[in-house]
Amino acid sequence: MKTQEKVMITEDDFSIGDLISVARHHAPLELSMSVKKRINQGRDIVERFVEEERVIYGITTGVGENSKIKISASDSRELQKNIIMSHACGMGDPLEKEIVRAIMVMMIKNLSLGYSGVRLETVERLAEMVNKDVIPFVPREGSLGYLNHQAHISLVLLGMGEAYNQGGLTDGETALKKAGIKPIELHEKEGLSLINGTVDMTAIGALAVYDAINVLKAADIVSIISFEALKGTYYAFDPKISKVKRHPGQKKTTDNIHKLIENSEITEKFKDYRTQDALSIRSIPQVHGACKDAVDYIRTIVEREMNSASDNPLVFDDQEGARAISSSNCHGEAIALAMDFLAISLSELANISERRIFRLVSPQHSELPPYLIEQSGLNSGYMISQYVAASLVSNNKVYSHPSSVDSIPTTGGQEDHVSMGTSAALKALKVIANTEKVIGIEWMCSCQGIEFHQPLQPGTGTTAACDLFRKYVPRLEQDRILYKDMRTAAELVHSAEIVKHVEAKIGPLQF
Repeated sequence: MKTQEKVMITEDDFSIGDLISVARHHAPLELSMSVKKRINQGRDIVERFVEEERVIYGITTGVGENSKIKISASDSRELQKNIIMSHACGMGDPLEKEIVRAIMVMMIKNLSLGYSGVRLETVERLAEMVNKDVIPFVPREGSLGYLNHQAHISLVLLGMGEAYNQGGLTDGETALKKAGIKPIELHEKEGLSLINGTVDMTAIGALAVYDAINVLKAADIVSIISFEALKGTYYAFDPKISKVKRHPGQKKTTDNIHKLIENSEITEKFKDYRTQDALSIRSIPQVHGACKDAVDYIRTIVEREMNSASDNPLVFDDQEGARAISSSNCHGEAIALAMDFLAISLSELANISERRIFRLVSPQHSELPPYLIEQSGLNSGYMISQYVAASLVSNNKVYSHPSSVDSIPTTGGQEDHVSMGTSAALKALKVIANTEKVIGIEWMCSCQGIEFHQPLQPGTGTTAACDLFRKYVPRLEQDRILYKDMRTAAELVHSAEIVKHVEAKIGPLQF
């Protein structure tokens, strides 16, 4: 994979795009001089507290319910190591490497704000792991919103745990040695700061938002291929309609539609074919637009959290003097609610797509050959692809049950309300992946359907999308194994290839 230009953590806000560049595209990460200074200033505060033997949560006390137990200054460093080992107790399959990279980047960003009081050496060592692609093995399950995933990452910093490096999984010490990185010994507060905060759910949420924006654009493109294949009337997309319903996403979708169907001979011929189309066709601006507005709101929440200090306690030194404040910025309610909303929004995008697939393969609705194949009966065509889409959207409905409404008391009652934000974020990723598959299936069916209107030509944008699909998947003339075609379609949606190809022809689509 081609390495991008470096991404610098500065005093300015860190964006979702920055995170994607490092986590997905392997751009190198660096800390600016001003950020390094800020980290050092925060560390000076903690060392002053240790020297003064102040009673501060996680530094001179245990953690959670153990916060009532005083820890001597001499034992504080051992406490930090113990925190990492005891909290690294996840289970299940490992997180994907890009997710682990994203969490590591958010750990660095969170610690770089200077309110955690960790040493610069620790932050730089974590960045070195990212840049040299030492990726810890992190079990997927076991996080209520923080602690667990970061603990498995931090194990490797200490030369423990397991990590991927140069392709293979090995023990943490060996992975660091291969990369030329020295294990680190944690100092006061560092273990607690490494595992604390909302960084895991926020990192996963940022990846989810990025992919959601892409699939929203892809859905606009594919839905309009279906619209043309089903002889839709474009009067429902009159800009006047969006002017009198004041949701920005609806107007953006309507504008996208007009760019996509420009020069369409099909839509011009069938503009008066029906008085009114089914809702899955005529309400594309309203449904897709509402999903866009939801994701735009969620993006705002995620980027706010990306640039927030979410450790506990946080250290300050101002006119009121140096102090540590134990509070709850590590609580992830904002992200948890946003991720549940994201799952719901993308489930709706898949739901309406599946309804269009159903219409495309059903001759009583489409007026096209049954299951989009000439010799139906002998051939099943795309009959079962609609079954697959139905299964995926059904699963999405289960995943859309909110995680954030649940809470189970932990730590002897000290943490008696938790966000379940990591579960919400991981669940949102499942919904997005399923939605990409459904949109891919619709693309496959709609490209087949629109070809029955030849020699009439589709719009400029929809032609570009169909040409791209046919580059990878041939027309279905008789039954063949379809799962590879469907997988290819989903991959082209996920990779943003469809969006890039169409935008190259008609200009940027709005989100």
